Amino acid sequence: MAAAPVAKRPRGRTALLIAAAAVLGIAGGTAVGYDVQAKRAPTPLPALAQPDLAYPAKALPPGKAPDPLPASQDHRVRTDGDLRKLIVDRPAGWSDDDSSVPGIGDGWLRPDVYARSFKEEGSMYEYFLETDIRRIASEAWKRGQYRTAEINLVQFGSSTFPGAQEFAEGQLGYMPGTEIGAGNSGDAIKGSGNGRYFLYEVERKPGYLPSYQARATVYRGDIVADIHLYDTVPISKKDIRTLAERQLERL
Repeated sequence: MAAAPVAKRPRGRTALLIAAAAVLGIAGGTAVGYDVQAKRAPTPLPALAQPDLAYPAKALPPGKAPDPLPASQDHRVRTDGDLRKLIVDRPAGWSDDDSSVPGIGDGWLRPDVYARSFKEEGSMYEYFLETDIRRIASEAWKRGQYRTAEINLVQFGSSTFPGAQEFAEGQLGYMPGTEIGAGNSGDAIKGSGNGRYFLYEVERKPGYLPSYQARATVYRGDIVADIHLYDTVPISKKDIRTLAERQLERL
């Protein structure tokens, strides 16, 4: 992988200036609104009739809480468990190739090791720390002589900061570029609402086999799925799309 770190949103002094401007705008608008409202005649409120609301037939006894959601409906049951189990099953014809990705140990990848897959690894590692990265589950596969795959599930902490969304959108944002991206807008991952998959332009260097690459990035909740395929022969859209759709089903 050869990708640059995400362009970060305004932080530090710039963020403070933007926040201050927003507060001043809200305060000023509120003051004007109160003045206008004070000069208006009172408006009668509508009747409190809401026939569509439904309530339990009986209130719960004191100290009794509602039953928890079943596991099939509770997303946190899956994402708070063993993240490695959410990685899509290895397709038939592929074999494990964890040795090709230094740092994968028992299916886990440290953030600093994952950051090394980006051009500016120091900046990317700092970015992960700032966005409260939690853990990374990772697998690598191989098929035939040269085709390889890397599946990374990057989970961010459960906080008010949308780390997964920012990371995924940042990666998708530069992919249409030709310098470090795929050079095209890619295609939507069906059913995701936010993910896309891409085929890169072939890279050719004298004395080397051609290098083909495909990538898919999608997020759901606090998890980003970052999927890569590599080969010395062309990779079809179907190959990366199918893998991305199957991975999305597991999240």
